[in-house]
Amino acid sequence: MTRQKKTRSLADKVTIRTGRRKDYRQWRHDNPDEVTSSRRYVQKKARQRKAQAVNKQERMQREGFTLPLHGNTPSSEESH
Repeated sequence: MTRQKKTRSLADKVTIRTGRRKDYRQWRHDNPDEVTSSRRYVQKKARQRKAQAVNKQERMQREGFTLPLHGNTPSSEESH
């Protein structure tokens, strides 16, 4: 007898009428409250968001100069 391959797929953990993918999709559509993302996925996405925020902060500090507004230049005041 062969061993069952380890999987992270939620589809294999759900027992429904036929076990077909189509039926699983229908069940998932009918029962949205019973379907949640895996902890592994949620943690991964949280790490990605934190890393992205850190990168954005570093980028903003590195390139953090502000462009002068058109009305604040001294040459435009002299021309009026």
